[in-house]
Formats: sequence, C-alpha cells, structure tokens
Amino acid sequence: MTIENPLLEERHGDVLVISLNIPERLNPIARELQHALRARLATLREDRSVAALVLTGAGRAFCVGADLSSNMAGNGTSVGQASYEAMESLSNRIIEDLRTLPMPVVSAVNGPAAGAGVGIALAADVVVAARSAYFYLPFMPKLGIVPDLGTTWFLERFVGRARAVGMTMLNEKLSAEQALQWGLIWSVVDDADLRTQALALAQRLAKLPAHAAREVRAAYDSAGRVSLVEQMRYEAERQRELLDAPSFAEGVKAFREKRDPIFPRN
Repeated sequence: MTIENPLLEERHGDVLVISLNIPERLNPIARELQHALRARLATLREDRSVAALVLTGAGRAFCVGADLSSNMAGNGTSVGQASYEAMESLSNRIIEDLRTLPMPVVSAVNGPAAGAGVGIALAADVVVAARSAYFYLPFMPKLGIVPDLGTTWFLERFVGRARAVGMTMLNEKLSAEQALQWGLIWSVVDDADLRTQALALAQRLAKLPAHAAREVRAAYDSAGRVSLVEQMRYEAERQRELLDAPSFAEGVKAFREKRDPIFPRN
C-alpha cells in the first residue's frame, strides 16, 4: 500500500511540529515513513529558522513500531539479515539524526508508544505524554526478540536495570503516570492539552542558545560513561570555551539589566 503523506507538518513561529502520519495503522515505522523522516531531518540540520522541533503522531497513537504487516524478507536473504541491513542503513540512523539535530527536540506522546516507537519517543530531549498514553515493549514476550532502535540504551540509563528488564520481559504496558514516576519522561498532561503544552515547552527551548541541545546532550552522554573526576574535567573544558562565547556575555548582561536574555541564534 502506497503511503502518500507519511509526515504532516505545522509551523508555529520558530517551532516546527512533525506528525507521523499513518493514523489508520497507529503510525508504524513503515519504510516510506522512515525515508521521509530521515530526509526531513537532514534538511533541518541546515534550517536556522527552526529553533525547536516537536515530534508527535497523527490520530490516536504516537508510534507502534515495526510494520509487521509488510513483507520483511529481503531478496534472497533471511528476515533477520534483511532487518539487520534495514536497521543499520535506515532505522538506527533516525535515532542518530534526532540525537544530533542542532535544535532541541520534544516528543509529544499522544497515545501508544510501542516497540521501536519507544526508542523514537525517548530519542527526544524532552518527552511529554498525554494522560492516556503508554509505553509498551512486546519484543520478547510476543516475538522472542530484543528491543531495538536504542530502547535498551535509553531504558537502562533512564530508569535503571531492574525496571528496564522488568518492562522488557513482563509484557505490561507502562502508563504515562508510571513513566513519570520512574523518571522516564518529563511530564504528563491531559490529552486535550498535549499539543498546547508541547508547543509551550518547545517555545521555551527555542529561546535557548543555538548550541544548547548539542552541548547538554554531550555533557550527559559523557557523564554516563566516565568517572566523577573525569566528568568535572570535561565540564571545566567546556566552560573554558562557553564562557568566552557571545551567549554567556548576553546572559551576564541580561542578569545585570534584570531581564530575560536574548541569545544569538548563530
């Protein structure tokens, strides 16, 4: 089945909203959607008019992961080999694309985030979920496979090994409220308020210095793999550069003038 418009877009000033748009099938990551998303994320790297991105789903789901209704086998290869090649060349690259965008990313989880959809949601910098949303990992209980698209990496770091393993093996849906209590997401809002609240968060993030997303991601990625002493050295090294940047000068000036800073975009 041909998917004509796998993505929808809305522009709100310097905030862009992208919706995964296969609502009748709860937004699986069909190949057409993946190609369209990668292409659009590539253009965003060079688009200085977009200061923050909101990623959400059209209809009643965020994303339910792999498109199991499609033929997953490759020409002359096994399902496993074909899937490996697709993940390495396409699916995994989407997570890398999201994690390396120059602007902050907000996931607005408007409904089920299941399978690889969990990895896509958690690749954002800030995750806000509708009260009816949930996170579900059917990989092992239903299919005998492990979570993918970075899901194991995110869960182990965000909620710890015990909860990550339990969520992976027990075939239970994690409600938005429970995800908030576990520290997996930033906030839960009423369903009717999700779009408004996600936009408000994105608009706040859009006011940060242009380098904010990359610097903060890199700092916490470093913190997850080095010792305290090494991390303090990393922080000092970054301050050595950032304290001499125009954004710091503007921040100090705004503090002295008792106003909010207006950071340069470049």
